[in-house]
Amino acid sequence: MRITDIILKKRNGLKLSKEEIDFAVLGFATGKIPDYQFAALLMSIYFKGLDRDETVELTKAMVNSGDVIDLSAIKGVKVDKHSTGGVGDKTTLILGPLVAAAGIKVPKLSGRGLGHTGGTIDKLEAISGFSVDMSQEQFFKNVNEIGLAIGGQTKELVPADKKIYALRDVTCTVDNISLIAGSVMSKKIASGADKIVLDVKVGDGAFMSTTEDAFQLGKVMVDIGEGVGRETVAVITDMNQPLGHAVGNAIEVVEAIATLKGNGPKDLHDLCMELGSQMLLVSGLYSAKSEAQACLEKLIKSGAAFAKFRAFIQAQGGNVEQVDDIFKLPQPEFSSEVVSPAEGYVHKIGARNIGLASVVLGAGRETKESKIDLSAGIYLNKKVGDSVKKGESLARVFTNNKEKTGPAKEMILTSYVILPGKPLLNPLVYGTVSAKGINKEVLLKC
Repeated sequence: MRITDIILKKRNGLKLSKEEIDFAVLGFATGKIPDYQFAALLMSIYFKGLDRDETVELTKAMVNSGDVIDLSAIKGVKVDKHSTGGVGDKTTLILGPLVAAAGIKVPKLSGRGLGHTGGTIDKLEAISGFSVDMSQEQFFKNVNEIGLAIGGQTKELVPADKKIYALRDVTCTVDNISLIAGSVMSKKIASGADKIVLDVKVGDGAFMSTTEDAFQLGKVMVDIGEGVGRETVAVITDMNQPLGHAVGNAIEVVEAIATLKGNGPKDLHDLCMELGSQMLLVSGLYSAKSEAQACLEKLIKSGAAFAKFRAFIQAQGGNVEQVDDIFKLPQPEFSSEVVSPAEGYVHKIGARNIGLASVVLGAGRETKESKIDLSAGIYLNKKVGDSVKKGESLARVFTNNKEKTGPAKEMILTSYVILPGKPLLNPLVYGTVSAKGINKEVLLKC
């Protein structure tokens, strides 16, 4: 078998076999196939596409390039949740303990932030002492005893994906739905969970800019999950404005704690109810969404969800005094208001630009080597649909570097569109995708 024949076959729009895909992916992962030849294959895939079978086999090949985690030592059904990335998205901090409090096991591997989207691990590390570095035995023990553990992704997990993504990034072949879906699902499958719930973001702050593309991506990822025997559900959700009010690290931990206590912003609470219900449904704990949502609401009201979060943080070395008293979390030296230049209603908040402004303040990484200011961030006082007066605060910025406040505030101002008259609100949830098909019923409004 020769890589040139495989490139030519796909360039001509023909279907690749399992053996050809395995040969190409594993050959590239081990260095037997050079970058320039695999780049040619990626470009052929970009223009000619992959069908369902090819996409499933591509994902399997990436999974088989490294370690696959065996979670059989964890008792019960294991459910994972993955977001395709957004601004202010702290749902994992809420859903992990909330679903674990319902009795479902949530073993999760998460990443760090890069670019305009934040990383779950960075947010959790705003709590001093918290660590994702633990042995596999400790990871399993935490999940069995607490119901939840969050670890970091290792170099041994899906090495082919890391190498392929780096090449896609420099060959303009990132935005192909099969390649995106394969990259996401290879990591989820290798992580070992029995069931997978996907939060597919769409809008200004997401990778998918249209609902049509988001539903298509969701369908391909569900097809992959079902193709390898993992029940998978995708929820298509809005990212045309940041989720909740807080964007940063410590500031998002504060908002997550408030939500677990029943005091969080409505959009964040409602989205967690939707995603959490889907996690309980795929686990088989409930068959009706209304029952699943009632269970989650009860766990928040009773304090069980927050208690589970506290136990999870303590088990991974975090200082629970900072969980009990949020003012002990990292505090910024400087803060400043962003005031409205006009009167009217907020019609739009550019999520991507808000995310980039948080990076300028120090809350995110411009490069992999950048050091994060855990106290930096943005609190949005006004969201889409809110009325605002001239001179009223739109947002407040936080940082330890005063020189960064000016540029960040300018970026935030350009993110807001204020016009007369109330705007129409986007859906918060556009629909779902499962093995049963696509449901484009709008479930919630922002």
